[in-house]
Amino acid sequence: MDKRRIGTTVLEVTEISFGGAAIGGLYRACPREAAMETLQTAWDAGLRYFDTAPFYGFGLSERRTGDFLRYKPRDSYVLSTKVGRLFRPVPKDQVPDHSYVDPLPFALDYDYSYDGIMRSVEFSYARLGLNRIDILFVHDIGTYTHGVERTKLHFRQLMDGGLKALEELKTSGVISACGLGVNEVQICLDVLREAPLDCILILLASRYSLLDRSAEAELLPLCRERQTSLIIGGVFNSGILATGPVHGAHFDYLPATQDILDRVGAMEKIADEGGYPLAAAALQFPLQEPVVASVLTGTAKPANLTRNLDLFDVQVPQAEFARYAPYTIVQELG
Repeated sequence: MDKRRIGTTVLEVTEISFGGAAIGGLYRACPREAAMETLQTAWDAGLRYFDTAPFYGFGLSERRTGDFLRYKPRDSYVLSTKVGRLFRPVPKDQVPDHSYVDPLPFALDYDYSYDGIMRSVEFSYARLGLNRIDILFVHDIGTYTHGVERTKLHFRQLMDGGLKALEELKTSGVISACGLGVNEVQICLDVLREAPLDCILILLASRYSLLDRSAEAELLPLCRERQTSLIIGGVFNSGILATGPVHGAHFDYLPATQDILDRVGAMEKIADEGGYPLAAAALQFPLQEPVVASVLTGTAKPANLTRNLDLFDVQVPQAEFARYAPYTIVQELG
């Protein structure tokens, strides 16, 4: 499988990568056996970049990812996880509901400070059972998660101490790269314009897709200027670009509005005329942009992963992507 370099680092990641939210039980329970089988399917298909996070199942995804990768040659894959949340044990009836089914029995606290990030890394090593993490993403910092006032506090935590922690971890060789893992554009612009880091990358979900082009106007040019790579997740925009404009289709985690249904309906006609599935165009679109290093695909079912990987092999002529532009949207969740 083809690889792309992460910014100015020595890291190279496969153009298609595995996202670990679903194996942590996002929206539906994921038995351990299914998680391991799905990870093996990804490995057999040639995926060598794996992304996880403490938040995914409150540690469950990290544990499973680490268990799977533990006996793989360490230089044969790239691993990323995230910082910004710390977990503490609680009685099972006090585990908060964050859309994970059967998570581990913890509650979370947000902490983007120097100490918070250093503690988070230590905990991740313990859950993973591995001795190296390649990339750290600051997870879900921004108004979509915290609202305006709390974001101001967390942003200052990151600027005043969190970034120093990341820089120390990178300079000492504990990690090779660091950045943001978010689903809104403005916080990326804010951090990129202020961060003194010599290497930062962005895992951006749902804001550079066939349907939502919110990242195009300002973020992409800034990434090119700063030699910042993008990892793209959420290419189906919560499912609608995979299901089409059917009843009950979701966009941005909510039922799609009529306007979104109409836009996707028009897109589906373009794909039908071109003789390929709309989902194939959605998966392949981000990779038309050189600053995009990889596209994440995440599921807890081997058959679904295989289906998505097959869509990358469908021939979608490059000229086709321009036909979707009239139906795209630009939004900012902040």
